[in-house]
Amino acid sequence: MSDTHGRFIWYELMTPDTAAAKKFYGEVVGWQSQDMPMPDGTYSVLQADGTGVGGMMALTAEASSQGVPPNWTGYVAVDDVDAAAGKAASLGGSVQRPPQDIPGVGRFAIIADPGGAVLAIMTPVPLEQPRPEAPRGTPGHADWHELYAGDLEKASAFYGDLFGWRKESDMDMGAMGPYRLFANQDGRIGGMMGKPEQVPRPAWLYYFKVGDIDAATSRVKAAGGQVLNGPIEVPGGDWIVQAQDPQGAMFALVGTRAG
Repeated sequence: MSDTHGRFIWYELMTPDTAAAKKFYGEVVGWQSQDMPMPDGTYSVLQADGTGVGGMMALTAEASSQGVPPNWTGYVAVDDVDAAAGKAASLGGSVQRPPQDIPGVGRFAIIADPGGAVLAIMTPVPLEQPRPEAPRGTPGHADWHELYAGDLEKASAFYGDLFGWRKESDMDMGAMGPYRLFANQDGRIGGMMGKPEQVPRPAWLYYFKVGDIDAATSRVKAAGGQVLNGPIEVPGGDWIVQAQDPQGAMFALVGTRAG
């Protein structure tokens, strides 16, 4: 297993209005965007201080008709995407999109865990000059990965077997059940919990780093987004906000509060 296997490496937004989403996230998170023409449309690379952190593409009418909502999808690096897709299916997950190549970028597939939460897996093309990793906590970069699982124990075992993620500890959330912290080779990177009733389906939620959480919350509202939860203080002293963008995609922010 390589030193990249099991790392989140990219975050992708599918949205029905890419122009509006660019404007929203530019105002809220501070991302710049660079459009790349593709055979079947435009792909926009989202950048934090010139570094690509994610991408954006149009949610097609066909995908919408199949029940795919506006959404963020995380990409996890694997050593062999074909083998990993097969293993995901053997562990009780499913392959939503079979492995295929993106010329010059890598080979990817879309999978779902046993509860139905969707992730992308990718074997990237090796870069001649690997880009430097941004330090944890860099503004504009993803800082936390949270799973609302159909079944916490099944999901935890699935990701442990597939990516090598390890359980760190469980936090007692009372009636909501345990909140399981998990880690990879970089240390603690996220948490898992059983899906709350108000969440429509098992899914991943991604937290992007901002500065002052109150200012960021105000930017979400001013730009037409909806704050669903927060700001809430979390262990370690950070503050979080869970939100929905104007097109309906769920996302979250993590920052600090003065004083």
